Amino acid sequence: MWVINADVVIGRGLFELHLRLFRFPQIAGVPNLVVFGSGVRRTIITPQKGQIDVAGTKVSDISDRARRRFRATRIGFVFQDFALLNQLSARQNILYPYRITSELKLDTDVRDRAEALARACGIEDKLDRHPSALSQGEQQRVAICLALVTQPKLILSDEATGNLDPDSKLRILDLLFEQAANAGAAVLAVTHDHELLPRFERILDFSQFREGGKP
Repeated sequence: MWVINADVVIGRGLFELHLRLFRFPQIAGVPNLVVFGSGVRRTIITPQKGQIDVAGTKVSDISDRARRRFRATRIGFVFQDFALLNQLSARQNILYPYRITSELKLDTDVRDRAEALARACGIEDKLDRHPSALSQGEQQRVAICLALVTQPKLILSDEATGNLDPDSKLRILDLLFEQAANAGAAVLAVTHDHELLPRFERILDFSQFREGGKP
């Protein structure tokens, strides 16, 4: 059982994520704060105590439908397993959020932004390929473009650079932070790569989140 028993604030200025007193179980040996912080996947995990407040919205209290709409419009995910749809091309995967909610409008500016992200990630020549025809590193770059294309206010990253070579890792990190700065967004990342830690303003060690502990 993991416990956060303090008001942990991630981000500042235009966006803040508040994690107040709550309890949640471990998942597969790792506390899945990336999923939990979104407040979306209620069928998997919800607070046993306390609440999740994201940019002024208590996402732990709203309906599943409202939570999914909030996720699609305000949160970008970079999953460790990529979460790409193999029946879609890389381009279609990147633009997928615009296909599943009327809250987002797919227009020329969005298509241009998707192309620009793909170019920045070095996969502009792979956009018509399906995930099965891409390497793991290329799939991860598609997933990063997917997370950023909606210009979210919160970017949740689960080992976003885990399958990338050192040079690509630095380039992708620069892209993540650049996009976050442009959108006034916060980046919340889970990583085992200690080389990445100096790039972040605040580091939380989950060994602190035990009953009676404080961050």
